[in-house]
Amino acid sequence: MDELNQKIENHYLKKGLFEDIVDRLIEQGIDLYNVSRADIAAVDEFHVRGAAVSMELASSIDLREARVLDVGCGLGGPCRMLADEFDCICTGIDLSTEFIRTAAELSKLVKLDNKTSFVHGDALHLPFANYAFDVVWTQHVQMNIPDKDKFYSEIKRVLKPGGYFLYYDIYKKGDDEVIYPMPWAGSADQSFLFTTMEMEQILLGMGLTKIGTKDQTKLGIEYFEAVISSIRESGPPKMGLNVLMGESTMPKLMNLLAHLKDGKITLQSGTFRN
Repeated sequence: MDELNQKIENHYLKKGLFEDIVDRLIEQGIDLYNVSRADIAAVDEFHVRGAAVSMELASSIDLREARVLDVGCGLGGPCRMLADEFDCICTGIDLSTEFIRTAAELSKLVKLDNKTSFVHGDALHLPFANYAFDVVWTQHVQMNIPDKDKFYSEIKRVLKPGGYFLYYDIYKKGDDEVIYPMPWAGSADQSFLFTTMEMEQILLGMGLTKIGTKDQTKLGIEYFEAVISSIRESGPPKMGLNVLMGESTMPKLMNLLAHLKDGKITLQSGTFRN
Protein backbone atom coordinates (compact mmCIF):
# COMPACT_ATOMS: atom_id res chain seq x y z
CA MET A 1 0.00 0.00 0.00
CA ASP A 2 1.43 3.39 -0.95
CA GLU A 3 1.88 6.27 1.50
CA LEU A 4 -1.27 8.15 0.44
CA ASN A 5 -3.49 5.09 0.74
CA GLN A 6 -2.07 4.46 4.20
CA LYS A 7 -2.87 8.03 5.24
CA ILE A 8 -6.42 7.69 3.94
CA GLU A 9 -6.96 4.38 5.70
CA ASN A 10 -5.58 5.80 8.94
CA HIS A 11 -7.92 8.78 8.66
CA TYR A 12 -10.97 6.50 8.71
CA LEU A 13 -9.55 3.92 11.12
CA LYS A 14 -11.47 3.12 14.26
CA LYS A 15 -10.38 -0.17 15.77
CA GLY A 16 -13.01 -2.52 17.13
CA LEU A 17 -15.73 -0.77 15.12
CA PHE A 18 -18.05 -3.76 14.80
CA GLU A 19 -17.73 -4.55 18.49
CA ASP A 20 -18.51 -0.92 19.36
CA ILE A 21 -21.67 -1.03 17.24
CA VAL A 22 -22.76 -4.29 18.91
CA ASP A 23 -22.20 -2.75 22.36
CA ARG A 24 -24.35 0.22 21.37
CA LEU A 25 -27.13 -2.09 20.17
CA ILE A 26 -27.04 -3.92 23.50
CA GLU A 27 -27.18 -0.60 25.39
CA GLN A 28 -30.37 0.22 23.47
CA GLY A 29 -31.92 -3.10 24.43
CA ILE A 30 -31.91 -4.48 20.89
CA ASP A 31 -32.00 -8.27 20.56
CA LEU A 32 -28.84 -9.27 18.69
CA TYR A 33 -30.70 -12.19 17.09
CA ASN A 34 -33.24 -9.79 15.56
CA VAL A 35 -31.24 -6.76 14.42
CA SER A 36 -32.84 -4.89 11.51
CA ARG A 37 -31.24 -2.63 8.94
CA ALA A 38 -33.07 0.28 10.55
CA ASP A 39 -31.26 -0.42 13.83
CA ILE A 40 -27.87 0.30 12.25
CA ALA A 41 -28.80 2.68 9.40
CA ALA A 42 -27.62 5.78 11.26
CA VAL A 43 -24.05 4.45 11.34
CA ASP A 44 -23.68 2.21 8.27
CA GLU A 45 -24.55 4.91 5.69
CA PHE A 46 -21.47 7.15 6.00
CA HIS A 47 -22.51 10.01 3.70
CA VAL A 48 -24.62 13.16 3.79
CA ARG A 49 -28.33 12.36 4.36
CA GLY A 50 -27.56 8.70 4.97
CA ALA A 51 -30.12 6.05 4.09
CA ALA A 52 -32.63 8.53 2.64
CA VAL A 53 -30.41 9.59 -0.23
CA SER A 54 -29.33 6.00 -0.91
CA MET A 55 -32.96 5.02 -1.43
CA GLU A 56 -33.50 8.06 -3.63
CA LEU A 57 -30.51 7.11 -5.77
CA ALA A 58 -31.60 3.48 -5.96
CA SER A 59 -35.08 4.50 -7.12
CA SER A 60 -33.70 6.48 -10.08
CA ILE A 61 -33.40 3.35 -12.26
CA ASP A 62 -34.75 -0.19 -12.35
CA LEU A 63 -32.35 -2.03 -10.05
CA ARG A 64 -34.39 -5.20 -9.55
CA GLU A 65 -32.09 -8.26 -9.37
CA ALA A 66 -29.08 -6.31 -10.67
CA ARG A 67 -25.51 -7.26 -9.93
CA VAL A 68 -24.10 -4.16 -8.22
CA LEU A 69 -20.62 -3.00 -7.25
CA ASP A 70 -20.34 -0.33 -4.52
CA VAL A 71 -16.94 1.36 -4.87
CA GLY A 72 -15.88 2.73 -1.50
CA CYS A 73 -18.60 0.80 0.29
CA GLY A 74 -17.70 1.81 3.86
CA LEU A 75 -19.69 -0.26 6.35
CA GLY A 76 -21.89 -1.71 3.58
CA GLY A 77 -25.22 -0.04 4.38
CA PRO A 78 -26.13 0.70 0.75
CA CYS A 79 -25.21 -2.86 -0.28
CA ARG A 80 -27.56 -4.27 2.34
CA MET A 81 -30.33 -1.89 1.32
CA LEU A 82 -30.00 -2.85 -2.34
CA ALA A 83 -29.96 -6.55 -1.49
CA ASP A 84 -32.95 -6.28 0.82
CA GLU A 85 -35.16 -3.81 -1.05
CA PHE A 86 -34.28 -4.56 -4.68
CA ASP A 87 -33.13 -8.19 -4.54
CA CYS A 88 -29.69 -7.22 -5.86
CA ILE A 89 -26.51 -9.21 -5.52
CA CYS A 90 -24.10 -6.63 -4.12
CA THR A 91 -20.33 -6.51 -3.84
CA GLY A 92 -18.63 -3.77 -1.87
CA ILE A 93 -14.97 -2.77 -2.08
CA ASP A 94 -13.13 -0.42 0.26
CA LEU A 95 -9.58 0.60 1.13
CA SER A 96 -10.24 0.21 4.86
CA THR A 97 -9.71 -3.28 6.24
CA GLU A 98 -11.69 -2.36 9.36
CA PHE A 99 -14.63 -1.12 7.29
CA ILE A 100 -14.62 -4.33 5.24
CA ARG A 101 -14.46 -6.52 8.34
CA THR A 102 -17.29 -4.56 9.93
CA ALA A 103 -19.38 -4.58 6.75
CA ALA A 104 -19.19 -8.38 6.52
CA GLU A 105 -20.08 -8.84 10.20
CA LEU A 106 -23.01 -6.41 9.98
CA SER A 107 -24.38 -8.31 6.98
CA LYS A 108 -24.27 -11.51 9.03
CA LEU A 109 -25.96 -9.70 11.91
CA VAL A 110 -28.95 -8.63 9.79
CA LYS A 111 -28.95 -11.92 7.83
CA LEU A 112 -28.05 -10.45 4.44
CA ASP A 113 -24.66 -12.10 4.01
CA ASN A 114 -26.12 -14.41 1.34
CA LYS A 115 -26.61 -11.44 -1.03
CA THR A 116 -23.70 -9.20 -0.03
CA SER A 117 -19.95 -9.67 -0.14
CA PHE A 118 -17.12 -7.31 0.73
CA VAL A 119 -13.59 -7.07 -0.66
CA HIS A 120 -10.60 -5.14 0.66
CA GLY A 121 -9.03 -3.36 -2.31
CA ASP A 122 -8.07 -0.23 -4.21
CA ALA A 123 -10.62 1.59 -6.38
CA LEU A 124 -7.86 2.27 -8.93
CA HIS A 125 -7.24 -1.46 -9.39
CA LEU A 126 -10.62 -3.16 -9.12
CA PRO A 127 -10.13 -6.95 -8.78
CA PHE A 128 -13.01 -7.80 -11.09
CA ALA A 129 -13.39 -8.90 -14.70
CA ASN A 130 -14.44 -6.58 -17.49
CA TYR A 131 -18.22 -6.09 -17.77
CA ALA A 132 -18.84 -7.86 -14.44
CA PHE A 133 -21.61 -5.58 -13.11
CA ASP A 134 -24.97 -4.22 -14.23
CA VAL A 135 -24.56 -1.18 -11.97
CA VAL A 136 -21.60 0.54 -10.36
CA TRP A 137 -22.46 2.76 -7.40
CA THR A 138 -20.29 5.19 -5.42
CA GLN A 139 -20.97 7.73 -2.68
CA HIS A 140 -18.48 10.21 -1.18
CA VAL A 141 -15.33 8.43 -2.38
CA GLN A 142 -13.56 10.31 -5.18
CA MET A 143 -12.55 13.18 -2.83
CA ASN A 144 -9.75 10.90 -1.54
CA ILE A 145 -8.53 9.90 -5.03
CA PRO A 146 -6.14 12.14 -7.01
CA ASP A 147 -6.22 10.13 -10.26
CA LYS A 148 -9.78 10.76 -11.39
CA ASP A 149 -9.22 9.39 -14.90
CA LYS A 150 -8.06 6.03 -13.53
CA PHE A 151 -10.89 5.95 -10.97
CA TYR A 152 -13.62 6.42 -13.56
CA SER A 153 -11.94 4.26 -16.21
CA GLU A 154 -11.93 1.32 -13.77
CA ILE A 155 -15.64 1.90 -13.12
CA LYS A 156 -16.34 1.87 -16.85
CA ARG A 157 -14.19 -1.24 -17.36
CA VAL A 158 -16.20 -3.40 -14.95
CA LEU A 159 -19.57 -2.02 -16.11
CA LYS A 160 -21.57 -3.98 -18.68
CA PRO A 161 -22.54 -2.28 -21.95
CA GLY A 162 -25.87 -0.62 -21.23
CA GLY A 163 -25.16 -0.69 -17.50
CA TYR A 164 -25.55 2.27 -15.16
CA PHE A 165 -23.14 4.33 -13.10
CA LEU A 166 -24.85 5.92 -10.08
CA TYR A 167 -23.03 8.43 -7.89
CA TYR A 168 -23.54 10.84 -5.02
CA ASP A 169 -20.52 12.96 -4.23
CA ILE A 170 -18.89 16.11 -2.91
CA TYR A 171 -17.29 18.63 -5.29
CA LYS A 172 -15.63 22.02 -5.17
CA LYS A 173 -17.19 24.99 -6.98
CA GLY A 174 -14.08 27.13 -7.45
CA ASP A 175 -10.49 27.46 -6.32
CA ASP A 176 -11.13 28.92 -2.86
CA GLU A 177 -9.23 27.31 0.00
CA VAL A 178 -11.12 24.69 1.99
CA ILE A 179 -10.86 24.52 5.77
CA TYR A 180 -10.01 21.16 7.35
CA PRO A 181 -10.72 18.80 9.05
CA MET A 182 -13.52 17.42 6.91
CA PRO A 183 -15.26 14.05 7.28
CA TRP A 184 -13.10 12.62 4.46
CA ALA A 185 -9.78 14.28 5.28
CA GLY A 186 -7.91 15.66 8.25
CA SER A 187 -5.78 17.91 6.05
CA ALA A 188 -5.49 19.15 2.47
CA ASP A 189 -2.92 16.50 1.48
CA GLN A 190 -5.63 13.81 1.80
CA SER A 191 -8.27 15.69 -0.21
CA PHE A 192 -8.60 15.91 -3.98
CA LEU A 193 -11.77 17.83 -4.75
CA PHE A 194 -12.66 18.71 -8.32
CA THR A 195 -15.72 20.19 -10.02
CA THR A 196 -18.84 18.52 -11.37
CA MET A 197 -17.93 19.87 -14.81
CA GLU A 198 -14.53 18.19 -14.68
CA MET A 199 -16.15 14.89 -13.70
CA GLU A 200 -18.70 15.16 -16.49
CA GLN A 201 -15.98 15.82 -19.06
CA ILE A 202 -14.18 12.65 -17.97
CA LEU A 203 -17.31 10.47 -18.10
CA LEU A 204 -18.51 11.82 -21.46
CA GLY A 205 -14.99 11.50 -22.84
CA MET A 206 -15.04 7.81 -21.91
CA GLY A 207 -18.23 7.31 -23.89
CA LEU A 208 -20.77 7.25 -21.06
CA THR A 209 -24.12 8.94 -21.65
CA LYS A 210 -25.53 11.41 -19.13
CA ILE A 211 -29.01 10.44 -17.97
CA GLY A 212 -29.48 13.09 -15.31
CA THR A 213 -28.03 14.89 -12.29
CA LYS A 214 -29.46 16.51 -9.15
CA ASP A 215 -28.04 19.28 -6.99
CA GLN A 216 -28.23 17.92 -3.44
CA THR A 217 -26.64 20.94 -1.71
CA LYS A 218 -29.77 22.48 -0.16
CA LEU A 219 -30.91 19.13 1.23
CA GLY A 220 -27.42 18.54 2.57
CA ILE A 221 -27.45 21.87 4.40
CA GLU A 222 -30.82 21.09 5.96
CA TYR A 223 -29.55 17.67 7.02
CA PHE A 224 -26.45 19.02 8.74
CA GLU A 225 -28.34 21.80 10.44
CA ALA A 226 -30.69 19.22 11.95
CA VAL A 227 -27.84 16.88 12.99
CA ILE A 228 -25.79 19.63 14.59
CA SER A 229 -28.82 21.07 16.39
CA SER A 230 -29.68 17.64 17.77
CA ILE A 231 -26.13 17.03 19.02
CA ARG A 232 -26.07 20.42 20.73
CA GLU A 233 -29.42 19.83 22.41
CA SER A 234 -29.17 16.15 23.33
CA GLY A 235 -25.54 15.13 22.87
CA PRO A 236 -24.16 12.55 20.43
CA PRO A 237 -26.66 9.82 19.50
CA LYS A 238 -26.09 6.16 20.32
CA MET A 239 -26.00 5.44 16.59
CA GLY A 240 -24.74 8.17 14.29
CA LEU A 241 -21.81 9.63 12.39
CA ASN A 242 -20.11 10.23 15.74
CA VAL A 243 -19.52 6.47 16.05
CA LEU A 244 -17.14 6.75 13.10
CA MET A 245 -15.71 10.24 13.65
CA GLY A 246 -15.46 10.34 17.44
CA GLU A 247 -14.48 13.59 19.16
CA SER A 248 -13.79 15.33 15.83
CA THR A 249 -17.41 14.93 14.69
CA MET A 250 -18.56 18.49 15.38
CA PRO A 251 -15.55 20.32 13.85
CA LYS A 252 -15.81 18.21 10.69
CA LEU A 253 -19.56 18.71 10.34
CA MET A 254 -19.33 22.43 11.06
CA ASN A 255 -16.61 22.94 8.42
CA LEU A 256 -18.55 21.03 5.79
CA LEU A 257 -21.79 22.86 6.59
CA ALA A 258 -20.02 26.24 6.41
CA HIS A 259 -18.62 25.47 2.95
CA LEU A 260 -21.92 24.14 1.64
CA LYS A 261 -23.48 27.43 2.75
CA ASP A 262 -20.75 29.71 1.37
CA GLY A 263 -20.71 27.92 -1.97
CA LYS A 264 -17.17 26.52 -1.88
CA ILE A 265 -18.49 22.96 -1.90
CA THR A 266 -21.49 21.38 -3.57
CA LEU A 267 -23.29 18.02 -3.41
CA GLN A 268 -24.52 16.27 -6.55
CA SER A 269 -26.04 12.91 -7.44
CA GLY A 270 -26.43 11.55 -10.91
CA THR A 271 -26.82 8.71 -13.37
CA PHE A 272 -24.76 7.86 -16.46
CA ARG A 273 -25.18 4.91 -18.82
CA ASN A 274 -22.40 2.89 -20.40
